[in-house]
Amino acid sequence: MTEFTDVLGRSAIAVERVLDDLLPKDDRPEARLMDAMRHATLGGGKRIRPFMVLSSARLFNVAETCALRAAAAVEMVHCYSLVHDDLPAMDDDELRRGQPTCHVAFDEATAILAGDALVTRAFEVLADPATHSDPAVRCDLVAELSRAIGADGMVGGQMLDLVAEQHALEMPEVTRLQRMKTGMLIAFACESGAILGKAADPVRHALHAYAHDLGLAFQIADDLLDVEGDEKEVGKKTGKDQGAGKATFVSLMGVERARGQARMLTDQAIQHLDLFAEKADPLRDLARFVIERRT
Repeated sequence: MTEFTDVLGRSAIAVERVLDDLLPKDDRPEARLMDAMRHATLGGGKRIRPFMVLSSARLFNVAETCALRAAAAVEMVHCYSLVHDDLPAMDDDELRRGQPTCHVAFDEATAILAGDALVTRAFEVLADPATHSDPAVRCDLVAELSRAIGADGMVGGQMLDLVAEQHALEMPEVTRLQRMKTGMLIAFACESGAILGKAADPVRHALHAYAHDLGLAFQIADDLLDVEGDEKEVGKKTGKDQGAGKATFVSLMGVERARGQARMLTDQAIQHLDLFAEKADPLRDLARFVIERRT
């Protein structure tokens, strides 16, 4: 996977440049807010979700400049979710991507505002004509991202995660929780390239099916890292879910069965890409990388 890691790294550098431009430093009285946004967003992370945007956009020959803006918007949303997830009221984490979390580096109030500002900046980017010349495409991007991260998506999944601290969840509930909390933003990242390329519904459905299976495999891999990973290598505290008594794929299935389930889901995800032939190889490589990663 060394070759793919290099490809992923080059993609991350390209997205980082766009994020740096979209989150410029300033010297206004409220500059501390932008400093916190940059702290939460720049200088770390594999940028897996932006890679999904860029790879799906290339399937439809979308201009790279447009795809990079959409990819940056997705990463802003992801980073906003991490900032809020790390807050004392949520997971109360002190380490993220190997550096102090936003509320530790700044303060809790600033971290809340930084998360709010990142998600609103993401929508501003998607709504800008520089992302796509067709206003209908921009509206579709905004509407689909709204559905993916709202009460019926990522935020609702986070609420279920809080509920899970007080109630024992069974496998169907854990699956629904992770589909909402993690999977729906991944699905948007994969489908956004098709939206930018004005692709037909069957093609969008294939990418959605790929993302559905990959999102669950991704979460199982995360659960495995929480149990088996090294904190320094992972870049965040491990053993949190077990310590909190949360039901996870690993706690419900066991390590070996969970690992087998992740492999099965990865194989299914790859099969959904058959209609794209070799053009979808980056997405196939990503699926394999997701379950083999150690960070």
